[in-house]
Amino acid sequence: MDLLPTIALSAGLAWASGLRLYLVVFLAGLLSYLGYLQLPPTLAVLQQPLVIGVAGVLALAELVADKVPAFDSLWDAFQTFIRIPAGALLAAFALGEVDPAWMVAAGLLGGTITAGTHFAKASSRLAINASPEPFSNWLASFGEDGMVLGGLSVMLASPLLFLGLLALFLLLAGFVLYRVGGALGRLLRRV
Repeated sequence: MDLLPTIALSAGLAWASGLRLYLVVFLAGLLSYLGYLQLPPTLAVLQQPLVIGVAGVLALAELVADKVPAFDSLWDAFQTFIRIPAGALLAAFALGEVDPAWMVAAGLLGGTITAGTHFAKASSRLAINASPEPFSNWLASFGEDGMVLGGLSVMLASPLLFLGLLALFLLLAGFVLYRVGGALGRLLRRV
């Protein structure tokens, strides 16, 4: 695999896992199984029918769970313990068979990308859930689905463009987390 597409695959799997882990595993496995995506041998397990099937069922469950106000935040809290380690592993294994030091470094960076994406998503959804109507929640959820599909499409079509957009997304996620942290700090000072 070439270096730029490999870096984009590693970062892209980590980023998208922070939003929709099961959809990412399902799509990567299915696309690889159908011959549209070349995964390194270290991720070949994703194209096994059992993995694709389980990931598909879980992606469907997450699709439904993420549309229910308040339950989506509970789901995100639970998924914190699954998405971040899984995103780190996907990022590390996306490099293929390389020096273990590179895999550990990719896992650390991938886990950080996944965590940033996940916490920005979870905190913004928590803020959206404060609204009494369900439409903003549904819009945000469908937007996240679209971001994963669009992001992975761009990652495959133009790795450099994807990495540039990822950098912008991570800056925006950092800003969201900074604002949420500030609001939480002000709230705690009042108490």
